[in-house]
Amino acid sequence: MKLKTYALLVFLFVMFPLMAQLSPKREFRGAWMHTVSGHYKGMGTAEMQKLLIEQLNSLQEAGINAIIFQVRPEADALYISNIEPWSRFLTGKQGQAPSPLWDPMAFMIEQCHKRGMEFHAWVNPYRVKTNLKSELAPTHIYWQHPEWFLQYGNQLYFDPGLPESRKYICKVMKDIVDRYDVDAIHMDDYFYPYPIAGQDFPDNLSFARYGMGFSNKQDWRRDNVNVLVKELHELIHTEKPWVKFGISPFGIYRNKKSDPNGSDTKGLQNYDDLYADILLWINNGWVDYTIPQVYWEIGHPAADYETLVGWWAKHAFKRPLFIGQDVLRTVQKADLQNPSINQMPRKMELQRAYPAIGGSCQWPAVEVVANAGNYRDMLIRSYHRFPALPPVFAFIDDKAPKQVSKLKDVWTEDGLILFWKAPEAKDEMDKAVQFVVYRFGNKEKVNLNDPSKIVAITRNPYYKLPYENGKTRYRYVVTALDRLHNESKAKAKKVKL
Repeated sequence: MKLKTYALLVFLFVMFPLMAQLSPKREFRGAWMHTVSGHYKGMGTAEMQKLLIEQLNSLQEAGINAIIFQVRPEADALYISNIEPWSRFLTGKQGQAPSPLWDPMAFMIEQCHKRGMEFHAWVNPYRVKTNLKSELAPTHIYWQHPEWFLQYGNQLYFDPGLPESRKYICKVMKDIVDRYDVDAIHMDDYFYPYPIAGQDFPDNLSFARYGMGFSNKQDWRRDNVNVLVKELHELIHTEKPWVKFGISPFGIYRNKKSDPNGSDTKGLQNYDDLYADILLWINNGWVDYTIPQVYWEIGHPAADYETLVGWWAKHAFKRPLFIGQDVLRTVQKADLQNPSINQMPRKMELQRAYPAIGGSCQWPAVEVVANAGNYRDMLIRSYHRFPALPPVFAFIDDKAPKQVSKLKDVWTEDGLILFWKAPEAKDEMDKAVQFVVYRFGNKEKVNLNDPSKIVAITRNPYYKLPYENGKTRYRYVVTALDRLHNESKAKAKKVKL
């Protein structure tokens, strides 16, 4: 028995630092919480709030540090808005307010920040109806300006070629950024609609009116989206410089058949089919991060995951790059080298092998919560075993806040509490909004790059200490984080627990 115990201790001594190394201190760990599927539709206020809290608790335990929550699926709102009607995906009928009244986005922001998570407001720019049979509220912008909209297949869209469409979309985004404490505005892969075989998008009239100077409609369509993306980026950073603008494009930019610099794939293309020139946006600094939806498996004949991850790492590194992971496809596909396990280990290995890739985002969050194929268990036990701070966006701001002060341990009726004072700030960009608490042994070297030493990431200027008998000495270290996760110098305090 003693021999087995000794062997276990040796194993842990060797593996624990390795696990910490494999679990980086800085990593984007996001999850998409979609509403367009209708799984929240018609829920009462208390019921939905309870479910959202349960989901957030589960995702927090799984190490998720950023929630991308869909607040505008069909030019509507899962938040209180004077511009657009309440979403049918909330109450079941567009324009109908929840009863009792509440604001899902404000609620989610508060709950995410309480758990040390970022909140990214996920909006769809052009889509108005996912099904033509759905009814638009009398207050919907469509009834004021039906000339702004086009029907394509079974859906309705803003015409991206109209300046009026862009102006209106920017107005909605400005309203969100101004009124809500969001960490980012997020768009996914829906720009021009996915093509329907044999049907061209019906924008001939707007092309005739605004397409002068373009030799073909395809270049004009791309320019329409380019202008919107550029305008949104400038608007967001003018209103609040710390709010990021991120886009999650379809997983293929261009195939090699269309462009020698494209990926060795054979699928639908952002550039040619959705008119989304992602690389132009990245290279021009019009987006602050990208999360390509690389949802396929390793070995997929038309869109191999390994090929695409390598391509994005090579071509999209000028802005923070994260990988969109499909939970179900990952756990349902066997590893090519070891068919007895799924592809999660190999995918995580690939993701972390590229310095240009700073994390990943899970699609959809509900499958993480459901622990499909033990996905959540694997995050907890291995890949997200230790906490991670989101990456620093140094091109927006690289100045760290000042140190915390007056670090002291105080006995209270709630136990032994470590208190500190937040540093003073000249403006919002310098303001400390979070604190990181580390714990080290009494004589242990302080290493703030070791995420296994993080015991809390909190917005509170205090932390309850795990007091036992007052005989063991520890060194606690506290740092401050600003809105873009720049970390201050450390302040330390020795305590007996």
